[in-house]
Order: sequence, then structure tokens, then C-alpha cells
Amino acid sequence: MAAKLIVLCLAFLLIESPSKTILFYGDSLTAGYGLSPEEAFPSLIQKALLKDNKKIKVINAGLSGETSAGGLSRIEWTLRQPVDIFVLELGANDGLRGLPLDQTRKNLQSIIDKVVAKNPNVKIVLAGMMVPPNMGKAYSDEFKKIYPTLAEKNKAVLIPFLLEGVAGVEKLNQADGIHPNVEGHKIVANNLMKYFTKLL
Repeated sequence: MAAKLIVLCLAFLLIESPSKTILFYGDSLTAGYGLSPEEAFPSLIQKALLKDNKKIKVINAGLSGETSAGGLSRIEWTLRQPVDIFVLELGANDGLRGLPLDQTRKNLQSIIDKVVAKNPNVKIVLAGMMVPPNMGKAYSDEFKKIYPTLAEKNKAVLIPFLLEGVAGVEKLNQADGIHPNVEGHKIVANNLMKYFTKLL
């Protein structure tokens, strides 16, 4: 009887999958500017995945005002713990400031390189962003290409546009018209769930 019990316990341990760590690395959109951390989409995704019996730990490493250069400067400090899924959401502030796109592209690639070097089996998720048309059509078009190009190069999962269905919708954004409100973050989280359900 005792032997059977030991075998059953061992079988259970083998079936049990280890907890996965998802690191969201971004700017004010990831950080949940104007909201509590619990209302930001990374936290909402964690709650939904836990409810779905997924064993996960979510780290929100969003920082308001962050540029791709700022993200590159702090990435090594952020990677102090192992990461299974790395979600990169940076570049929007570069675009809003009209920074050189070659530099943005290079910074994002360098961040990915450092993440992969530290966690060889990591899955990269790239959150695509857009800039307003007032930046000029040529600049806006080139900016939009950064994300699919990097995703293809790095075999990363591409989220075509993070704010799909939210950007430009007044009732889903705060007074600044840029940052999603509580309801906007719920939609972002709901839109992204399909990617994480598949990855996990």
C-alpha cells in the first residue's frame, strides 16, 4: 500500500508543471499610468490565467516615460530572475519624440539579445505600437514596420498593435487621450489573452 502511494505521489509530481514567469517590460502603458497596478493589463492577464488554472508569475516592469534607450540601460538589472516569456512594449515614447528610428530599432534588438543571452529558452512577445499621423507619413509608416521586422528576425510572437480597439476611443481612455482607463485596460488584457493561452 505504501509503495503504491509513493508511486502515485511521484506520478503527480511528474504531471505537475512548474510555474512560468511572464515579464512585461514597457512604458506607461504597461505600468498602468493613472491607475493602480492591479488595474493595469499585466495584472488582469495574471488573474485570468490563474483562473484558467495556469501556473504563472507575472512581473510588471513598466516605467512611465520609458524610451527604448532607457529600457536598454536597465534591462540587465531587471533580468535578475529567470524569465519564461518576455513581453517587450517599448518604442512609443521614441516615436512621440520623433527620435531616429534606426536607434529605436537597434535598442529594441539589443534588449532582445540581452534577454535571450540570459534566458536561452525564453519566448519573446513583441507588442507593436503606432505613432500619430502628425509625425509625418514617412516617419509613421517606417515606425510601424519596426515591430513586424524585429518579430520575424527574432522568431518572436507579434502583437500587431497593443491598443487595438482602444486607441482613439474617447470613453476607453483617460483625459490625455493617450493612456487607457480601467475599461481600456480590460479590453487590452482580453485581446492579449489568446497569445498567452497559446504560449502556455
